[in-house]
Amino acid sequence: MTQGSHIRYFEGGVSLITGGASGIGKALAEDLAKRGCEVVIADLQEEAGKKVAADIVKNGGKARNVVLDVTDFQAFKKVVEDVLRESDRIDTLFNNAGIAVIGLAENYEVTDWDCVTDVNLRGVTNGIQAVYRPMIEQGFGHIINTASVAGLLPAPVMVGYAATKHAVVGLSKALRIEAERHGVRVTAVCPGIIRTPILSGGKYGRLGKELTEEQAKQLLEKHQPLAPEDFVPKVIRRIVKNHGTIVEPSEWRFAAFVNRLFPSFANYMSRREFRRVTATMNKSKTPNAPKATTSPPATL
Repeated sequence: MTQGSHIRYFEGGVSLITGGASGIGKALAEDLAKRGCEVVIADLQEEAGKKVAADIVKNGGKARNVVLDVTDFQAFKKVVEDVLRESDRIDTLFNNAGIAVIGLAENYEVTDWDCVTDVNLRGVTNGIQAVYRPMIEQGFGHIINTASVAGLLPAPVMVGYAATKHAVVGLSKALRIEAERHGVRVTAVCPGIIRTPILSGGKYGRLGKELTEEQAKQLLEKHQPLAPEDFVPKVIRRIVKNHGTIVEPSEWRFAAFVNRLFPSFANYMSRREFRRVTATMNKSKTPNAPKATTSPPATL
């Protein structure tokens, strides 16, 4: 069998997308469904997931939603088993659910570390554990793990997030080499700053007491976040070509390239950005604002 020859990315394919109810996951589901792929939207946000699936079906696509907490392996395994029973295949798994903690590490609580690690890293390993062996048995499949440029570059003020995303990149690179002999592909997608709910803290992330939501928005807007629907087609083209690590938009790909060649310069630029961010924090008029409560996995 030719490696990867039986993967169907579009017509006749089946894709399981975690965090599929909003952000990048939603855009992935909509784009793939338009191209003839059957999509399974797995998310804790039940009503939002139902709406995304219903809208896809209304527009002539194939979609259904399931409620899934990616930190629960048994639940993840059951979802995979149900999809295989109903559709007889899984061509692509998008391990896309994630959460961010934005703030200084000195102000973290243990729950901050636990939350970001459980969702961003264990959520990915749970997905791999649930789907990898079935993909080996069927002789094909593609596991796409959403990492981040924070998994390639220094990311102060997002230390826990950066730690998990570096881990996802490393995991993906290693598994890619192991999996290719089985006809299974593995890709790490490293988005730059994308306009998704996770950027605003609150329900989809956690803002430390140093920043208000408005300040966080102002800091991120400086980088001109890309809309998910503009980001996803660029990524899908490269997934189909079986790229191992995908960085988009192009300016962040250039930043990652510079980091590899000139790490000292990249560190200098990160320090400069960190000074800008901390200056904004020092202007906060609500230094004693309470931290956000633990929030559910959300789409990156």
